[in-house]
Amino acid sequence: MSYAAAIELLNTMTPELYSAPGRPRRKFSLDEFRQLLASLGNPEQGFQSVLIAGTNGKGSTAATLASILSCSGVRTGLYTSPHLERVNERVRVDGTEISDKVFSGLFFRIQQLAEKMVASSQLPHMPSFFEVLTAMAFLHFVGEGVQVAVLEVGMGGRLDATNTVNPLVSVITDISLDHTEWLGSTIAAIAKEKAGILRKNGTLVTLPQHPEANQALGEAAMELHVRGVSAAEYMPLFGVEATSTYRVEALGSTVEVRSPLRGAHQQRNLALAIGAAVELASNHGIPITVESIATGLEKTRWPGRLEEVFLQGKKWILDVAHNPAGAWALRSALSSICREGQRKTLIFSCLRDKPVRELAQILFPIFDRVMLAPIHSLRAAGLEELLAAARETGCVVNAADSLESAMQQSMEDSQERLVVVSGSVYLVGEARSWLTSARGEQE
Repeated sequence: MSYAAAIELLNTMTPELYSAPGRPRRKFSLDEFRQLLASLGNPEQGFQSVLIAGTNGKGSTAATLASILSCSGVRTGLYTSPHLERVNERVRVDGTEISDKVFSGLFFRIQQLAEKMVASSQLPHMPSFFEVLTAMAFLHFVGEGVQVAVLEVGMGGRLDATNTVNPLVSVITDISLDHTEWLGSTIAAIAKEKAGILRKNGTLVTLPQHPEANQALGEAAMELHVRGVSAAEYMPLFGVEATSTYRVEALGSTVEVRSPLRGAHQQRNLALAIGAAVELASNHGIPITVESIATGLEKTRWPGRLEEVFLQGKKWILDVAHNPAGAWALRSALSSICREGQRKTLIFSCLRDKPVRELAQILFPIFDRVMLAPIHSLRAAGLEELLAAARETGCVVNAADSLESAMQQSMEDSQERLVVVSGSVYLVGEARSWLTSARGEQE
């Protein structure tokens, strides 16, 4: 069966958060997913792993740690979500995406097995979109001889499909309010769900953060006799610029931190990645050195995070900020990136389960022009909701018929020199594809 057929079928599978209109929301159970994995030969046991949960920064932390491991000569898997442009991006080995051929082969293997298990009542229903991709990643890692896999939790932690592994180290990044309908309405409740990735007598790498999160994580760690490791010693000294190179002490020597990931918030993610790398080297025999940490930091690639693209004399910044904490991080970063008096435009859209009004209040007032663009997702916020949020900010906005139209208008406006695309991973992914295509046509 073809890759196109695999993608078409994958997209019909039950999403993680939503079911069809009028149907009850899916109730997940790791027991069911474990049954599927057992029938596949328990691939989750075929490699060592690091599990990373959190609200913001877990993808950047995962990508950085995977880069460090690869530069250390360790065969490294990386599993992340969501993707920007192609679903293959989610599954990588030493930086290389899973091929279309392998993707389709693994998909149909799992699809056919799951159908048989449902027919024989071994499973109550077909696995979800995310569960299938997670099983595919595990099988691919085993097939590619991965030694250590870095796994980004999809949502929460306790009931996430990635939580079927037994991690060497658990990492929890910054926690804030997001997915409250599923994870809880308080920081403490969300932190408790994230703490579900901890293991008895295991290791947690984290940083001091919101007091409620600190308390919830601390209580969970104490109950499981988890050894807590603070990555604070790998943070730069106060006052170091977000774009500056700085030095930290690790593994008994000095590491020069030089990363392409921009923004002061990324310093926390880099610290967590370094902290996890030190733990792997010091307590698990992974051959990570000071030199491979420095090289891995510098070679990290994680697009769509304050990513700069230059086209026809304009600078475009793509950033997947999709919750209030991410929006504040973007706003802070722009204050140092933008020149005083520089005209800037925001192309914005988001999903309806996000706090649209709060995102608008944070971002819209700092731009000279705001353009709303539709995105291709059943979860997309409607135009009327976006316009209502804009009106509350007092900002004047324009609504484009399509993202392509918004991008083209910004391209043709001679006064614009900086265009920011943000608010949704879906939006940034589509914008990135458009820019890549436009740049290719000029070459």
